[in-house]
Amino acid sequence: MNTLVWFRNDLRLHDHAPLTSAVQQGKVVLPVYCFDPRHWQKTSFGFPKTADFRTQFLTESVMNLRENLRSRGSDLLIRLGEPELIIPELVKAWQIEAVFYHQEVTTEEKAVARSLQKTLKDLGCHCQSFWGHTLYDPQDLPFAIANLPEVFTNFRKQSEKHSAPADPLPTPRALPPIPEVIERGICPEYPSAVSRFMGGETAGKARVKEYFWERDYLRVYKETRNGMLVFDDSSKFSPWLAHGCLSPRWICTEVKQYESERVANDSTYWLIFELLWRDYFRFIAAKHGDRLFCPSGLRGLLVPWQEDWERFELWRTGHTGFPLVDANMRELAATGYMSNRGRQNVASFLTKNLGISWLMGAEWFESLLIDYDVCSNYGNWNYTAGVGNDARGFRFFNILKQSQDYDPKGDYVRHWLPELADVPASKIHRPWELLPVEQKRFGVNLGVDYPLPVVDLFRSAKHNEALYDAAPLLCQR
Repeated sequence: MNTLVWFRNDLRLHDHAPLTSAVQQGKVVLPVYCFDPRHWQKTSFGFPKTADFRTQFLTESVMNLRENLRSRGSDLLIRLGEPELIIPELVKAWQIEAVFYHQEVTTEEKAVARSLQKTLKDLGCHCQSFWGHTLYDPQDLPFAIANLPEVFTNFRKQSEKHSAPADPLPTPRALPPIPEVIERGICPEYPSAVSRFMGGETAGKARVKEYFWERDYLRVYKETRNGMLVFDDSSKFSPWLAHGCLSPRWICTEVKQYESERVANDSTYWLIFELLWRDYFRFIAAKHGDRLFCPSGLRGLLVPWQEDWERFELWRTGHTGFPLVDANMRELAATGYMSNRGRQNVASFLTKNLGISWLMGAEWFESLLIDYDVCSNYGNWNYTAGVGNDARGFRFFNILKQSQDYDPKGDYVRHWLPELADVPASKIHRPWELLPVEQKRFGVNLGVDYPLPVVDLFRSAKHNEALYDAAPLLCQR
């Protein structure tokens, strides 16, 4: 039958169940991608939903998808508009009998799919969704999603004991041609930004090859993954995973091959461990739905979060007076990326020291992150704010200790805070301790060139911990 494949956050040809199933039908296959204008609207706090770096990465990924489809005899139809309106028009115009796509689990994405399904049903067109963003498929888990453990460790142990990821589907070698009369469409123009990440399946696979096989960094991944300055300290696969340019199952097979040919150690396991965290956040989103986005979080904890825009602006722009926080926030603004270690620290500071609503931070990350994934982003913010299902109460990151542990010489801080370039390692994470004569010697005027701390680190944490501990539960699970 004639089949339309709707590409969403799955911009690849390998391990792609909708595409594979469509090709098996043996007739016309129309690959389609819609640039949905709603993705460039505002969040509830007024931030752009998709800022420049992610827009560029997405567009590069779509164009690479088109190139890869063309190299196999097909093409990509690109449209600008809402998928639930565009796809039915294509269905009617080209006698499409079925629409295949990958399933999403969160509110906005599910609403679009429901609307499309209703319209296609009225048209007599078959509509089928496939699961395809995780290492494990739901049917392979030792429990139903409704019974998913509320603690990650329990999920991981049971999954590892009783299940195994399926092998990834192969990339189709050839695809049916698209009738010449169908307009292909063009990508909308986007602002050019200088980025270390090139979007697309081709670039994603090249990054895996480089990190695993050419530079041999997988063998030390666990030891280096918390580094914040050196690009290869971590795999940096997340942008391609977030846009579906890489399948986690395909990465897993590469890890297994690496273990067979080079070495199997804690580092190779740990990369799979991180993929399991991605799985868990998606399954948790599927289980709990809209609770993921409530101020009270998955725990239903009514913390009196503040919407202090003045202090939020200091956090957002990297002017809190705490170098580790400021360096990470400036890196995010300048690149669209921040290390996982940095994300934990800046999120802890916003919620545990400034007492500001975690939703404001989550929406700012949603706006800027090149590797934004709705499930991982909001799941991590729930967790760090202490309102997640697997939260450990008031888990406070000691910014000063974290700075010393993960940037002992201050190289990362100096890279992003040039105003502190000449401050020695002994004071780089505590610049407020510089005496006036030292400030002059090191060329920094505190309060002018670099701000004094916006809060007392430990006093503010103690104050917010008391508020957290007194917060009532909205409901009990």
